[in-house]
Amino acid sequence: MDYYKVGKIVNTQGLQGEVRVISVTDFADERYQKNAELALFDKADKFVRTLKVKTHRKQKNFDILKFDGIYSINEVEKFRDFSLKIAAENRAELDSDDEFYYDDIIGIDVFENDQKIGTVSEILQPGANDVWVIKRKGKKDLLLPFIDDVILSVNVASNRVEVDVLEGLDD
Repeated sequence: MDYYKVGKIVNTQGLQGEVRVISVTDFADERYQKNAELALFDKADKFVRTLKVKTHRKQKNFDILKFDGIYSINEVEKFRDFSLKIAAENRAELDSDDEFYYDDIIGIDVFENDQKIGTVSEILQPGANDVWVIKRKGKKDLLLPFIDDVILSVNVASNRVEVDVLEGLDD
């Protein structure tokens, strides 16, 4: 079965068994709603167990989760740096052709004028729009904002993104 990462447990929260999660999903409210099932994977990316969400709330940049059957900090301390994932069949359909799951974009090849310039290694969410981190050989990473003037086309099926690196983006 395929799983997709939706968050990473980075710390405990309080004494009642809550955890702090840094989410890597745009659907946090859906993923962490009451009774949602999440798969827990350890640091070596091995399946540990399934958890059922009991409560969810936002606090600053974190999602705070409490799971059914877990009542103390001692039970969740061992989950630090573990990943939370959803099963492939629980992935929602996207609304339009210009929306993508991060997992579909990370690792895709990036081209400018039919010349490969690198590979998407990470997606950042600093504010108004996402920023794609392009890993390049022999050069520092290139940061490209996800805007129409820069990201010209995305073809997940052919593992290809066409971009126009505007003046000032590649210093």
